[in-house]
Amino acid sequence: MSFLDSEHMEAFGASKAVGASNVLMVGLTLIQGAGAKGAVCMDGTLPGYHWHRGYGSGANSWLIQLEGGGWCNNVRTCVYRKTSRHGSSAYMEKEIAFTGILSDKAEYNPDFYNWNRIKLRYCDGASFTGDSENQAAQLQFRGQRIWLAAMEEFMSKGMRSAKQALLSGCSAGGLASILHCDEFRGLFSGNTKVKCLSDAGMFLDAADVSGGRTLRNYFGGVVGSQGLKNTLPRVCTDHLDPTSCFFPQNLVANIQTPLFILNTAYDSWQIQSSLAPPSADPSGYWHDCRLNHSKCSPAQIQFLQGFRNEMLNAINRFSLSKQNGLFINSCFAHCQTERQDTWFADNSPVIGNKAIAQAVGDWYFDRTSVKAIDCPYPCDKSCHHLVFRTA
Repeated sequence: MSFLDSEHMEAFGASKAVGASNVLMVGLTLIQGAGAKGAVCMDGTLPGYHWHRGYGSGANSWLIQLEGGGWCNNVRTCVYRKTSRHGSSAYMEKEIAFTGILSDKAEYNPDFYNWNRIKLRYCDGASFTGDSENQAAQLQFRGQRIWLAAMEEFMSKGMRSAKQALLSGCSAGGLASILHCDEFRGLFSGNTKVKCLSDAGMFLDAADVSGGRTLRNYFGGVVGSQGLKNTLPRVCTDHLDPTSCFFPQNLVANIQTPLFILNTAYDSWQIQSSLAPPSADPSGYWHDCRLNHSKCSPAQIQFLQGFRNEMLNAINRFSLSKQNGLFINSCFAHCQTERQDTWFADNSPVIGNKAIAQAVGDWYFDRTSVKAIDCPYPCDKSCHHLVFRTA
């Protein structure tokens, strides 16, 4: 089964609203001490990150952004991944653009522009969880060790004395920020303000258009082939099977640390890879709709409204907690924090006139409570919908 790699969606239009010459490029740093700890990418290379130092009022504040980029669910897909930037630091770009929540300009990133901003690269295949190997296939599944080695590195570089910290991530990185949220808070003393943000990480355990469970079966492969059962949150695995504990709907209500869930109600990745993948749609009835929402029939839109309702039900208990934040906009998109045009620009998506950057900032700094849930499609005219060309 071919799964759409979410990296295509993350990369889409990353610097749209910023002139290319204006974009901050940040170099890759490998974690030199990681090899001795067995904290390695799938092919045994060292993990890496990009760090732009904070300054002024942000010098003691830290934002850790966990990179996304799908998963692998069996030996074949993991061996393939090993020769990509999501399985080996040998293939990673030597520098990347910092836009959106990573931007260093106040006009593009009003609340976090002068923080220490780090993008931790993703090269393990299971959202920074897992601690096993497949010797026959020469595959290392060391996401948990990479997480620990990276946190140790950042603590030694000054994060230990942070006054404020935010763990964030988009897509598979958004799931990782949920899985590691309480662990992240546990690194700091009680004097540090610590919160977490998950962007496009609410992958739902939903039925596909044929009534099957495409994503549950896929996640079952990720959990089984990479041996995740011992590294997933105990508070969940104590009463549910390991695959269920890779789904955020079974995790978010039990997280103790303040968490902000940012997600589109019609997540493009989930429509294409979980709800209406070609494997669940052999006749091609969903082919046009899955690539372009404006081609969906009324019956297809009705099915997608059902998915939105599942999303709202999944976060219902979570949303009752005062400390948590929500921004569920009715757009066909995926990952909105790292793209400048969706994070903070003149025409960014809004709910009630508030852009995503403002909503996240208001929640992080306790300026106001943020529980923003959009009306159902097609009422929101501020969306930046993703439309995919037919292959």
